[in-house]
Amino acid sequence: MSLKTRYALIASVALLATGAGFVAAYLQNHQFVATAEPGTGSTDTAGTTDQLLNLALPDAAGGNQALRQWRGKLLVVNFWATWCPPCREEMPGFSRLQDKFSAKGTQFVGIAIDNADKVHEFSLQTPIAYPLLVGSPEQLMAIMSGLGNMAGGLPFTAIIGRDGTLRQTHLGLWKESALETVLADLTN
Repeated sequence: MSLKTRYALIASVALLATGAGFVAAYLQNHQFVATAEPGTGSTDTAGTTDQLLNLALPDAAGGNQALRQWRGKLLVVNFWATWCPPCREEMPGFSRLQDKFSAKGTQFVGIAIDNADKVHEFSLQTPIAYPLLVGSPEQLMAIMSGLGNMAGGLPFTAIIGRDGTLRQTHLGLWKESALETVLADLTN
């Protein structure tokens, strides 16, 4: 390989890495929100929300929790992991919103794609005002995909209406003030 070809190859790799860095920074700093109008969820989405609501998963304390216990509530399901910095960053705000909106029939649930011991340790270090459950990556990735998270990125939050329909999803860190506005609209 000639010296000129090597320099061209190195320049191409550097350009690709720079482009990937810009894309990663853009994705990290922009919010991706999808809104579903009531009653307009596709059959696949409806099947996925049913699948989600029929899950029974272990919680951080080692018990088992069935998501169907929260049917009839506005359910905010946050898929997260202990190793995910934006996941951990948004959780204190979610706790405050759980406290604020619980009287209006709203229930937050965190579902970790993680190790149960790590979730338990996290829950001891960072008090969270809502249940933290743990699920297998295979099971949860399929559900997230069915809810519209084709990339499988975290954090991913889905809001399920009282009637079991998907109301809204959000990929990436969801700022407390933005989610509060959504919840205020959905609970009025």
